[in-house]
Amino acid sequence: MMKKIFHINKEINTIFYFILSFLYLEILLRLIVFHNIQLSFLYIILFDISLAFFLELMTHLFKVKINRVLFHIILFLICFYFCAQILYFDFFKVFLTIYSIGNGGQVAEFYKDILQLIIHNLIWIFLCFVPFGFSLYITKRLDMSRFKEKRIIISFLVSFFTFSISYAMLYIPTQAINTPLDIYKDREMNELTVNQFGMLTAARLDLQSFIFGKEKTIIVDEPIVEEEPEKIVYEPQIMSIDFQQLIKNTNDKDLQAMDQYFENIKPTYKNQYTGMFKDYNVIQLTCEGFSPYAIHKEVTPTLYKLAHEGFIFQNFYTPLWGVSTSDGEYVALQGLIPKSGVWSFETSSNNDLPFTLGRQFQKLGYTTKAYHNHSYTYYGRDKSHPNLGYDYKGVGNGLNITKQWPESDLEMMQQTVDEYIHDEHFHTYYMTVSGHTNYTFNGNRVASNNRSLVENLDYSDLAKGYLATQIELDRAMEYLLQRLEEEGVADKTLIIMSADHYPYGLPKQNYDELAGHKIDENFEIYENSLIIWSASMKAPVVVQKIGSSLDILPTVSNLLGLEYDSRLLMGSDLLSDSEPLVIFSNRSFITDKVMYNSKTKETIWLNGATEDLDYLKKMNRIVRQKFDYSAQILDKNYYHHVIS
Repeated sequence: MMKKIFHINKEINTIFYFILSFLYLEILLRLIVFHNIQLSFLYIILFDISLAFFLELMTHLFKVKINRVLFHIILFLICFYFCAQILYFDFFKVFLTIYSIGNGGQVAEFYKDILQLIIHNLIWIFLCFVPFGFSLYITKRLDMSRFKEKRIIISFLVSFFTFSISYAMLYIPTQAINTPLDIYKDREMNELTVNQFGMLTAARLDLQSFIFGKEKTIIVDEPIVEEEPEKIVYEPQIMSIDFQQLIKNTNDKDLQAMDQYFENIKPTYKNQYTGMFKDYNVIQLTCEGFSPYAIHKEVTPTLYKLAHEGFIFQNFYTPLWGVSTSDGEYVALQGLIPKSGVWSFETSSNNDLPFTLGRQFQKLGYTTKAYHNHSYTYYGRDKSHPNLGYDYKGVGNGLNITKQWPESDLEMMQQTVDEYIHDEHFHTYYMTVSGHTNYTFNGNRVASNNRSLVENLDYSDLAKGYLATQIELDRAMEYLLQRLEEEGVADKTLIIMSADHYPYGLPKQNYDELAGHKIDENFEIYENSLIIWSASMKAPVVVQKIGSSLDILPTVSNLLGLEYDSRLLMGSDLLSDSEPLVIFSNRSFITDKVMYNSKTKETIWLNGATEDLDYLKKMNRIVRQKFDYSAQILDKNYYHHVIS
């Protein structure tokens, strides 16, 4: 019966099969990931046609049998690539880069989650391989003959001509905030690039960036120069840096451009909170999968106490970056935007990092330690964290945690507090893991162990499972506060807590359930909590200014009275009068005047602000510069150049 339905008499030209297969896969991915097909699909069609003619040429250069094998191998790899990207995005909420593929061995530790992911997405996996499967069925009908010289030239010219038209279209003038040309030149594997040009072109750009490096797009001719405030009450938060002398002392054009840029950046100013916690001990935590909905008065009372008795940041965001947890740590600890296509934290392990809390307190003679209750080498932390200024321990190099998945935050705290709490001055950093996905009671030992504490809550099992993992963090903090009180240093210790990212491993409907309403996926889903607390605080301080994890380092540095230069960080002190700016990985942004969504091009004006295209373009330009200069700080080891 099937043979009658799909019976094909005539030979099929492989160019049409390639084109139809590519467009089918692109549409499938867009429907699954973006849930729409936009006008930019024209770029996808043209670039994919160009690739199709090129691949047709490659599969017609040899004998028929060899051509047929090459055709099926190429088609299988493309189908597999789309499948892998869909699964990876479903799990991590970002696309997979070539750099991450090269470091993908660590993902094998999550084989149970991966298996569950595959089972959950079987229908999409099947649909991804439809072009390959159908090609096997009609393999004898495919024209796989060897091309003659004339046909080779024609295929090459058509491929080149179609690509040229696609590329030329990038230069068509547009009023768009992020133009197609800007996105194309970024060569990044992210939502914006895939959405604009399709997965195949994004993969090519990612490969180009991996091999040849990212094209430099630094804007040096028109630096953003802000007007100085009319009345300066406080001193600027800067160091004594002679940028003009630095420019004269180097022939490196990139460094000169950076010097010029940072010299013209408006600094933030010291304020009434500067040095509020000077000489305090400091304990900072990046908490795996933390969210506002982990804070529950009855279920997680210690987290509730910390969140409501210290600084209360009412409009705080934790954007999701390309390398998940590692990038989340990088942003919070270094105040820089991660570079796309690499593991920025590991890459920074050979750079000078004078502004990290570890280096700052190490210089002041503090005991500086860092801990992680999972594999100490995961994400290259064995390289990055010692370079932050810490004596670093994880599982495998000194921290002996009970083997389970995920490991216990409470047990990590119990094993480590005595290593520093008796010292005169200490700064400790923790990267927790108990809050890691998945949140099923049979696949998460922490959730299982705490199940009885959430059993009576009126939530689904997955929502309960998530809260159960956060109970472990709550118990760890309860133990820590108890030990600080017993040692008599609670009122001289500052606690800082933030998330690496929202719990993207929790299905959206269950996250909505915890929130009590349907969460907006463009901005609201990234809203989170920043906890800054000390027992010495007499009353909470409410901060309405919008901010993000990029602002943690400058905000805390100001509170601690540390010396730093606010121009050299990409975030800003949330307690200063600086203009607020929250930046997302796809270059969407929020200020006190506007919310700009780069994916939908939607602009929402806030607080009574009227539509102002010039302001929008200016802020987009500032965002682009922060991405570009963050990457250059990493690539050029800029802090060594400017503070050495």
